[in-house]
Amino acid sequence: MSIELPRRALLACAAAGFATALSGCAGRNPDGAAPQEEATPGERSAETARLRRRTAQDSAELLARYDAALAAHPALAPALAPLRKTVADQLSVVRSGEPPAPAPDVPGAPAEPAAALAALADAERQLSHVRLRALTEAPPELARLLASLSAAGSVHTYLLNEVRP
Repeated sequence: MSIELPRRALLACAAAGFATALSGCAGRNPDGAAPQEEATPGERSAETARLRRRTAQDSAELLARYDAALAAHPALAPALAPLRKTVADQLSVVRSGEPPAPAPDVPGAPAEPAAALAALADAERQLSHVRLRALTEAPPELARLLASLSAAGSVHTYLLNEVRP
């Protein structure tokens, strides 16, 4: 003997179960502590501006590293120029109308081309991880930008590891 339930009853039960699960999750943090108070719009705006400035500073430092590598190893220009242009374009998007900050001081590029490529790949990888971790504190629009920048950094890391000087 089989039990047949009307489709609407199944959908209503599923919706009620889903709503119950969501309401049970909303009251506490994963560690069981009570939720913290929401930040005010002004606090969120200040945090967003700080994160955007930090992202721009990181991009400017990365761009300076590309410039140092290109100055030290002009033969790498065919491989590095497109990646450098991408980083410059990303920096202009992150700044979004803000005046450029002074050029950051970065260490010079290593003397060997292979070491310079490895240093760039390492800088890209580290910055990609930093941006990925920053997603949790970013508002949605900035989080999408950070995710895109992190993905681009991962691709740059891969490409830099494929270049043979």
